[in-house]
Amino acid sequence: MKRVLPVLIALFVASSAYAQTSPDGIPLADPQHAGRPAGSGASTGSADGSATAGSAAAAGSAAAGSADGSAATGSAADGSGAGSGSGSAAAVPAGPAWYDVLANKPIEEEGNFWMPKAVNEAADESDMMFYAVLGLSVFFFAAIAIAVVYLVIKYRHRPGHKPQPSAAHNDVLEITWTVIPTIICVFLFWYGWHSYIRVVTPPNKAVEIDVLAWRWNWQFTHENGVTDSDLHVPAGVPVRLVMTSKDVLHSFYAPAMRVKQDVVPRRFTYAWFQATKPGTYRLTCAEYCGTSHAQMACLDIDEKTGHCNRRAVVVVHKDLEEYEKYLNDKILDQLKMPPVELGKMLYDKKGCSSCHTIDGSARVGPSWKQPDWGKEITLTTGSVTMDENYVRESILYPAKKSRPGFPNSMPPFEGQLKDVELNGLIAYIKSLKQ
Repeated sequence: MKRVLPVLIALFVASSAYAQTSPDGIPLADPQHAGRPAGSGASTGSADGSATAGSAAAAGSAAAGSADGSAATGSAADGSGAGSGSGSAAAVPAGPAWYDVLANKPIEEEGNFWMPKAVNEAADESDMMFYAVLGLSVFFFAAIAIAVVYLVIKYRHRPGHKPQPSAAHNDVLEITWTVIPTIICVFLFWYGWHSYIRVVTPPNKAVEIDVLAWRWNWQFTHENGVTDSDLHVPAGVPVRLVMTSKDVLHSFYAPAMRVKQDVVPRRFTYAWFQATKPGTYRLTCAEYCGTSHAQMACLDIDEKTGHCNRRAVVVVHKDLEEYEKYLNDKILDQLKMPPVELGKMLYDKKGCSSCHTIDGSARVGPSWKQPDWGKEITLTTGSVTMDENYVRESILYPAKKSRPGFPNSMPPFEGQLKDVELNGLIAYIKSLKQ
């Protein structure tokens, strides 16, 4: 019996492992990760410091580096790696992060002729006010126009008809056209004031997000320090925006949220909303802010045509839990990215593509693809060596050493970028050298 018992235990463990394996040999996901959004691969580190990175397109599997640097494939659920016998298994290509997949979804444009479908809890009152004023305007326009046409035809000049005397005074008529408009105006004022007070008074417990606008991008900073050019918010939870600009006047406008608020330099403005439906919605600047206003928050520009492929959006997560997962995954992914990849991501997310190209052509600012890396370049105030120190200073304090032929309009990024992000941008620019 003592000899049989270990054999039975071994058979039980082997059968359990086989039962948790799909027909094609890929281990099934851990139950504790069931229900995650598609593509939300987990990132875990092994005991010896090697890491496994989940990807949206890896169908739950992740590429993992073994202790000796050979590639292996493993389950995203438990981070284990199962390399081939020779240790040369091909790694599964990493896809976009799950939160970037959400941001890249087509914008939801449902609605009617007048406006998109509202997804803000406080939008019903403002929509009702809009339709009420629209209905009254249409009614009175039609009524007055019909009356004018009827009276012009009825009392037109005709041979044999003498003009009839006009009434000098009519108490009933004058009371009617005074009382009815007064009642309508009082109702519109009361309802509009009630809606306005609600819109400008956020709840005490709200997720607070800092918003910084500049030419030509948005930066949304969340409570754990995560920054993004797309605004990520949870559904069913009030969100308060604390906004300012570091150059000129901008205007935050999210049509589906019915939120529009000027973003003013050297002062703070506020807005809040409570999204009711998960999805990806339009975000734009509704205030002309300069040459590239039309490219404001353009995160992907076609280098050949100059057409904007994707702008910043509002991403509404299904609940607070998914939003917090975005915050945690975003900051971990940024810290683990290779410097060049991080710099490329920041080039798109920080709006650098609005002013700088990566193909050598000039735009508002000089191209990042420079043939003069390591050489002396001419500035408006002298010359300097094009190296890491110059690039770092040009990002943090662009006005100090500006290039001739380009307007000195780049805003400073001092205090807005972490060291790892600065190093990533420098590494990316350096990788583009000719």
